[in-house]
Amino acid sequence: MISSTANPRVKNISLLQKKTKERKKQGLFVIEGRKMLEEVLRDAPDAVAEIYVTEAYLEVPSQREVLKDTNYEVVTENVMKAMAETVEPQGVIAAVRMPKYEMSQVLRKENAVWIALEDLRDPGNLGTILRTAEAAGVAGIVLSAGSVDIYNPKVIRSTMGAIFRIPHFYVEDFRTELRHFKDVGACLYAAHLSGTQFYDEPDYMGRSVILIGNEANGLSDEVAEMADCLVKIPMEGKAESLNAAVAAALFVYEAYRKRRTLR
Repeated sequence: MISSTANPRVKNISLLQKKTKERKKQGLFVIEGRKMLEEVLRDAPDAVAEIYVTEAYLEVPSQREVLKDTNYEVVTENVMKAMAETVEPQGVIAAVRMPKYEMSQVLRKENAVWIALEDLRDPGNLGTILRTAEAAGVAGIVLSAGSVDIYNPKVIRSTMGAIFRIPHFYVEDFRTELRHFKDVGACLYAAHLSGTQFYDEPDYMGRSVILIGNEANGLSDEVAEMADCLVKIPMEGKAESLNAAVAAALFVYEAYRKRRTLR
């Protein structure tokens, strides 16, 4: 049992929780809680690098059963609190290897919908977008290099496990990547206040990319100019814009609705 917060493995988990640079260097990120652990053991068991649990966690038979074919380390409650990012840890933490995806495989998908995020900064927004994207059948998510780290603990918690099932890519040159989509015949729909159509008017058939911009500034002019269509969401009252995750949800679910009606 690990009982000291000075233990190097404990310190490393804390480092992975706090530092994007360290997560990238080690290719690892941290998950907390029973549900997240069960998700990764079901969907990507080989990705689990380390598991830490408390004695109290093991006292629950169903939780101990999930761990029967794994290697785990028991830690004290004090050590668990030192490693956890949540205020009230659930008694289990794991270090997980980052999934690897090939952009070329994603681009080959026909009649697919993707989301492209330019400089999205809020962890909760990104996590919610991933979770919504999975539910709406989105093929993948592309993020500009200036976007929030998808392996930020707050993002991970918000995804509710979708992080293991939705292909995602960070790209240094966002506009070049959008050109690759256009090269395979994708239509780019930009969420924009100057939209010429409402979000429920395009048909979203064929390959489609939904462009969502920064929470404060929206899409850059350069990216908006690349879009085939500027699309807006109708709003009453004095509201000027919607939360980025809400806007993304409206777009991808409208695309999903249109496609479902043609099945």
